[in-house]
Amino acid sequence: MQNLLFIQKMTKQQLVEQIKKKKSFLCVGLDVDMDKIPQHLLDLDDPIFEFNKQIIDATHHLTVAYKPNIAFYEAYGIKGWKSLQKTIDYLNKNYPEIFTIADAKRGDIGNTSTRYAKAFFEDLNFDSLTVAPYMGRDSVEPFLAFKNKFTILLALTSNIGGLDFQTLQTENHQVYEEVLKKSLTWNNAENLMYVVGATRPDYFKTIRKIVPNHFLLVPGVGAQGGSLQDVCQYGLNNDVGLLVNSSRGIIYASNGKDFAEKAAKNALELQQEMKKILIEKELLA
Repeated sequence: MQNLLFIQKMTKQQLVEQIKKKKSFLCVGLDVDMDKIPQHLLDLDDPIFEFNKQIIDATHHLTVAYKPNIAFYEAYGIKGWKSLQKTIDYLNKNYPEIFTIADAKRGDIGNTSTRYAKAFFEDLNFDSLTVAPYMGRDSVEPFLAFKNKFTILLALTSNIGGLDFQTLQTENHQVYEEVLKKSLTWNNAENLMYVVGATRPDYFKTIRKIVPNHFLLVPGVGAQGGSLQDVCQYGLNNDVGLLVNSSRGIIYASNGKDFAEKAAKNALELQQEMKKILIEKELLA
């Protein structure tokens, strides 16, 4: 019955309003590693969910999005999936204004992609899902067919190996530029967002020329060494247009009983830096 009750939870305009209300474009990555969470949680029935719940409760007023990396839940089998389900249900029930991202990097032939989309958009009711573009139009459009959900396409990633293929030169452009340009011709392309790593700040100017109005999900700030100031120099648009993710730098700020408090402290530091940038760029009323 959950699929039949599926409704739209977030629009682009609502996301923009939250960004301006909270003076933040922070996304917190919920990448829960049982080897890193505080020891006192391990005695609980569901330590992953309890860890997430406390992080969420401590940081929800500072962030506009949460991004569970699905691999960190799949790794624990059925228990991990149950923890993921409880986490997204908790978010949707208690903080419906928060934008949710399933970082699953799915993508396959049409019928399979449709099933992936149903799993994350309908059953789990995420607002968005990261998708790999390598198999092209017919592997991505099934996700875009869910018109009230967002597909976040991998464009230029922050990992070292991202340069193996993404920046190869084609006849006229680099591969990542071709991905951006071709994706704009796909059905319901207005529901696309793009992953662009914070460790690639020199590329943001080019990227914004191709996709000036779309949101960019930006991992790599913090533990991976990306600079928020560098990202914002060319990444911001009139709607802000950025969701900057921090995972380890926030959720593992402490491995003690004060872990949620320390997470909030680190989240606040990023939010305050974001607020300052938004004021300087005259993006806040």
